Amino acid sequence: MEDLIIIGTGCAGLTAAIYTARAGLSPLVFEGPMPGGQLTATSEIENFPGFPDGIDGYSLIENMRRQATRFGARFEYATIETLNLNTTPRQLHTTSKTYETRAIIIATGAAPRLLDIPGEKEFFGGKGVSTCATCDGAFYRDMDVAIIGGGDSACEEALFLARFASRVWLVHRRDKLRASEIMARRVLAHAKITPVWNTAPTAILGDDAGLVRAIACQTTPAGQLVEIACKGVFIAIGHKPNTQPFANILPMDTNGYLLTATGSTHTQVAGIFAAGDCADSIYRQAITAAGTGCRAAIEAERWLQHREH
Repeated sequence: MEDLIIIGTGCAGLTAAIYTARAGLSPLVFEGPMPGGQLTATSEIENFPGFPDGIDGYSLIENMRRQATRFGARFEYATIETLNLNTTPRQLHTTSKTYETRAIIIATGAAPRLLDIPGEKEFFGGKGVSTCATCDGAFYRDMDVAIIGGGDSACEEALFLARFASRVWLVHRRDKLRASEIMARRVLAHAKITPVWNTAPTAILGDDAGLVRAIACQTTPAGQLVEIACKGVFIAIGHKPNTQPFANILPMDTNGYLLTATGSTHTQVAGIFAAGDCADSIYRQAITAAGTGCRAAIEAERWLQHREH
């Protein structure tokens, strides 16, 4: 039996691992389908304290993982299927094994939302559709590409793609970006980035070779049908929390974010804590995820100590 299992290896999970490992709890940390989470796909992080010249996401995550390992955290690859709250200790069921633990920190993060339009799935994965410009942008050197979205994520993706692409179409269903002022200003001033206002994608079109050739769109409110020629389509329209294994088990809001007590990371279930983007629908930053990971670690440690006494 484990004292503590941490689910997730993004900023929240790894920070929790560092703190609880230093406290002597020897946490078992589960790595899921995307070790390191979204941050590993971020080319440059400029606003994480302590890195005045910035740092890429992969390096930051790798540094945190090494730090947690140094203090005694253990890592296993596991995909969570469900959680059993009717037992003491709690049971975590993975695809291959059942684990027992006294306490759990859930730090499963969030995943990109998709458009759910024809062609999106067909051309995903090396055929022209992506949700990660950092991962795939270099494949579109000197080509026209399109970004779907209007927030900070879409603007960051557009700026990164502009390093490689000949032109970046920024397709947004409104007439103004939702991004922060500084990000919007950078994007709109970039010579390679062309905004396409009041336009919604309706399908992703392919060529005879089975690769993306264009996006079919409809303007709003006029309803005109247009095609935007491009070789790559990058979707950046937000995220959904990775909390599906805990549905109908732990309290969530209407969007699937885990609910915690006010001013705490403790869920409504004793010994189960939530940290990072899986419980944060507002900030969704690396530093806030790390902060809640720290809080969850301290609260879990104190909860375990209280149970011992």
